[in-house]
Amino acid sequence: MPQLPQRIWSDEDWEWIQRGYASRDMDEKWDVFAEGEVVFLHRSWTGYGVFAATFAPADGGGWRIVSAVVERDGERYGGTDDAYDCVMLELVITAIVLGEPAPELRSKLVELTRRKPRSADAPAGVIQHSALGLRSDS
Repeated sequence: MPQLPQRIWSDEDWEWIQRGYASRDMDEKWDVFAEGEVVFLHRSWTGYGVFAATFAPADGGGWRIVSAVVERDGERYGGTDDAYDCVMLELVITAIVLGEPAPELRSKLVELTRRKPRSADAPAGVIQHSALGLRSDS
């Protein structure tokens, strides 16, 4: 991925991220697991791997993503926009794994989605649920 999230996750965040996240029902869209310093994000229904993000210790403490790959097979993942993928990667980790509200990331996801054909008028809650499996007030 040419664009990576710039967030520095705390050591406590990194511990939670390494524990991963398993979807619990049909409305949840993502499964996340770690192998060493690589975090894998898979779509829960299909099992398709969409992102693999490599973390490393950040200067001054905490952890950051130092490299990541994203699926580009349109049959497996419809993303083709680097900025969208960067936001999606950070948002899945932040909102789903860590359970943070992440309003700024959610707004950015909605903004980037509305730039796509046939999505300009989509309600924010529908966009978020479709991409993340989260309600807009989650």
